[in-house]
Amino acid sequence: MPDDQSPHPRNSDVRAAQASPGVGPAMASASSSRMSELRKPLFALLAVVIVFAALAWGAYYVLIASHYISTDDAYVGADVAEITPQVAGPVAEVKVQDTQAVKAGDVLVVIDPADAKLAVASAEAEYGRAVRRVQQEMANNQAASATVLARDADLERAKAQLAAAQSDVDRTHIDLQRRQALAQSGAVSGEELTTAKNAYQTAEANLAAVKAAGAQAIADKTVAEGQLAAAQALTQGADAQANPEVAAARAMLNTALLNLSRTTIKAPFDGVIARRQVQVGQRVAVGAELMTVVPVSQVYVDANFKEVQLRKVKVCQPATLTADRYGKGVEFHGYVVGLGGGTGSAFAMIPAQNATGNWIKVVQRLPVRIALDPKDLAAHPLRVGLSMDAKVDVSAAPDSCGARP
Repeated sequence: MPDDQSPHPRNSDVRAAQASPGVGPAMASASSSRMSELRKPLFALLAVVIVFAALAWGAYYVLIASHYISTDDAYVGADVAEITPQVAGPVAEVKVQDTQAVKAGDVLVVIDPADAKLAVASAEAEYGRAVRRVQQEMANNQAASATVLARDADLERAKAQLAAAQSDVDRTHIDLQRRQALAQSGAVSGEELTTAKNAYQTAEANLAAVKAAGAQAIADKTVAEGQLAAAQALTQGADAQANPEVAAARAMLNTALLNLSRTTIKAPFDGVIARRQVQVGQRVAVGAELMTVVPVSQVYVDANFKEVQLRKVKVCQPATLTADRYGKGVEFHGYVVGLGGGTGSAFAMIPAQNATGNWIKVVQRLPVRIALDPKDLAAHPLRVGLSMDAKVDVSAAPDSCGARP
């Protein structure tokens, strides 16, 4: 076959080159020169592309990227309510299940109220007894006041009797002196003189008796006044309802009524039931955890940013978030509420011991609390613990959060 029709012309060239050793190096040098000339514009184009990409990235960073910080280390949280009984007793009813939505005031658990009702009845009886006892004491005050008035009358009568007795003594004494003077002249008989002496002595005895009766009247008045003061000390200055004894009984009654009302446990706010741990017939103690109510309409996000990202973060700066549950197509809006008081490692059960010899610096993360728009939560409900991606606009000037959701 002729060479120009050979199916392997390159092999013919190789054989020709091998047959002509002076021609091969020249052709190789020319080929290398052509490749070098082709590489220069390619390298120049690559350099232009790299420079353009660097400029584009720099412009993007300065104009856009530097205005935002983002993290995928963010999770939904909420101030959940741990439902615990405030009175002990057997559970009569459990009206909710896990995942059930409840409204504020809905009945969750009913504890058997029999013991509480008996306590209320006993407290009501004691309260009524206290009211009647105080009313009796107030009536005794009136009786003591009347007794004091009677003792005053006795004392006045004793004073009058004392004056009369003193008058009799004076009169009989004058009669006795007159008759003694006449007895020396024989004008008065001895019998009449003796009668005058007896009358005088009788008047003096009556005067002593009246004085003793007056002293007794004074003592009786003192006793009556003391009894009145003692009675008034229990009831003075207030009516029956304001009396301390009645107030104490009323407080016991209110406590019993409060304990009765606490046998019905209600939801503190709107939310979803989680971690139900109570069954009918179970006897629960005060403070035992029965279930949890999660306020899904009031959840927030704790976004854990690196400490180097927080230089420009301020309260009330706007934030945009997405949830893994709904994907990137659903955005949540909110604003920065505040920065945590410490990093996660600072509050860990076993905190890091950085004062050791083998120490490696690790960039820490600080939780940033982000409040969410209630409208977004109503349209796309979230649950505690869900993963979120958070992005905060640190270029926005923080304004009042009152106008924000």
